[in-house]
Amino acid sequence: MLNNSDDYNVIIQVGENHNMKEFRIHSNILRARSPYFKNALSTLSGRSSKRKTDNSKRNDIIEFKKPNINPNSFELILKYIYTGEVDLSKQPGEDILGVLVASDELQLGKLFDHVQDHLIEKQSVWVKQNYVLVLHTIFKLSNCKKLQDHCIKSICADPKPFITSENFPSLDRDIVYELLKRDDLQIEEAVAWDHLIKWGIEQTPGLGSKNNDRAKWSDSNYKALKRTLSHFIPLIRFVEISPADFYDKVRPYKAVIPEYIYEDITEFYYKNTLPEATILPPRNAKVRIESKLIKLNLAGIIAGWIERRNEKELSHKYNFDPLYRSSQDGVNTNTFRTKCNNQGPCLVLVKHQQSAKIYGGYNPLGFMGYGGQWCNTTESFIFSFENGRDIQNMKISRVNNGYNNYAIYEDYNQGFNFGNVFYMNSDQIYFNNNGYYDGNINNVGSPYLNINFVPEEIEVFKITTS
Repeated sequence: MLNNSDDYNVIIQVGENHNMKEFRIHSNILRARSPYFKNALSTLSGRSSKRKTDNSKRNDIIEFKKPNINPNSFELILKYIYTGEVDLSKQPGEDILGVLVASDELQLGKLFDHVQDHLIEKQSVWVKQNYVLVLHTIFKLSNCKKLQDHCIKSICADPKPFITSENFPSLDRDIVYELLKRDDLQIEEAVAWDHLIKWGIEQTPGLGSKNNDRAKWSDSNYKALKRTLSHFIPLIRFVEISPADFYDKVRPYKAVIPEYIYEDITEFYYKNTLPEATILPPRNAKVRIESKLIKLNLAGIIAGWIERRNEKELSHKYNFDPLYRSSQDGVNTNTFRTKCNNQGPCLVLVKHQQSAKIYGGYNPLGFMGYGGQWCNTTESFIFSFENGRDIQNMKISRVNNGYNNYAIYEDYNQGFNFGNVFYMNSDQIYFNNNGYYDGNINNVGSPYLNINFVPEEIEVFKITTS
C-alpha cells in the first residue's frame, strides 16, 4: 500500500515553494496510526468542501497542506506510519530534526521518543555543531525535555565555545535563561557577564551592531537594555568576578543593574561579606563551600589535592560544611574542640592579620580530642595561597615518607596540630620545620616560618563526599 497508491483517498502536500511535494495516502492507515490524523479526518468528514482551509475535501479526496514539514522528513514519517519502521542511520541531521518536529505535531509518540534517543546517542556531534538550530527547535516542543536536558548539560560541561560563538547573541531568551540559571555551568563568571551584555545589546531595540558604542548611548538606551536584562542579571554570580573585572566590565553597566543588587555587590567588595539575599551560590557541581577566606576555585584545588588529581577530574562531589569560625566563635581551643571533635575529615584555613596570605591543612582523620597522641596517615598535607583568589602561587607540603606516624598530633589542650609543624595553641598560630613534612614546607610557611602570630581568621570545615 505504501508503494502502490492507486486507491488513495488522501493527498498531503508538504513543504513550500521549490521544496514542495505531494504524497498520496490511504485514510484508513492514517486513522489507525496517528491520533492527529484520526481526529482531523473525523472533522473533515462533516465539513463542507466550499470552506477554505489548509485541510479540505474535494471529490472524495481529502487534502492536507503542511508547509512546515519538509518532504524528506515526511517521507521517513510516512514509511514509519505504514511499516512501523524507520532507518535514520544515513539521514542528515536536519532531516532527523524535521522528523522530530513533525512526529510531535502528528502525535506519533513512539517515533518522537525514538528520534530523541537517536539524536542523543547517534548524532551528538551534529547536535553540538548545530546547537543554535537544535535549541531553537526543541525549546518550542514541550514534550522534548529529554533532548533539551541533554543539550543544556552538554553545553554546561564545556560552555565557552558556545557562549563565545557569533551565534550566541541570536539565542531566544528562554534558552539563555535556562543556561544562566544552572549551577553546573562551568564558565568564568566574568565571561558569562560579558556575553550576557553582548546578547542583551543584540536583543534590545535601538542597540545591536549598529549602536554598540556605549559612549553614544542615551539614557533611554540604557533603560531599554535594563528592561532586556531584568530577568537575567539576578542569575549572575557576581561574587565570583574579581575586583579588577568588576571595575572594568561590570561597573560601566551600573545603570542596567538593579540598585539593590549593585549595593550588595559593592558591599561584598568593600567589606568582604557575602550577601545572602541577592547572590546565588557559585557555579560548580563538584564543590560547595561558604568561606570568607577562599573562593570556590581554591576549594576545588584542595579537593584535587585530596584525590591527588586535577581538580577538573574529581571522582567525588565535595561539601565543605563550616564547623568553626574564629570571628564568630572566638580564638579559643575549648570552643574549637567542642565544635570540631569527632566530625570526620576536616579542612583548616588560617589568615594572617598583616597579610593576604591564606594557610591551611587537610586532616583526613578528623579531630579526636586525645590527650596527647601521634596519629598515622599518609594523606594529610599543609598548604598556602597568596590570597583568597590565588591560583598561580599556591604551595603544598605533604607528610614525608617514613614520618606518617607523626602526621597529626592530637591534644585536647590545643586546636589543630599538623605534626607540630603547623598548629594552633591558645590564640596563636605556629609554623616550624621539624622534618615531618616535605621540604616544600619552607615555601608554604614563608614568611612566617618559625614565627608565631595571632590570626585574623580561622575557619574549619567538615568534609563530606558523595
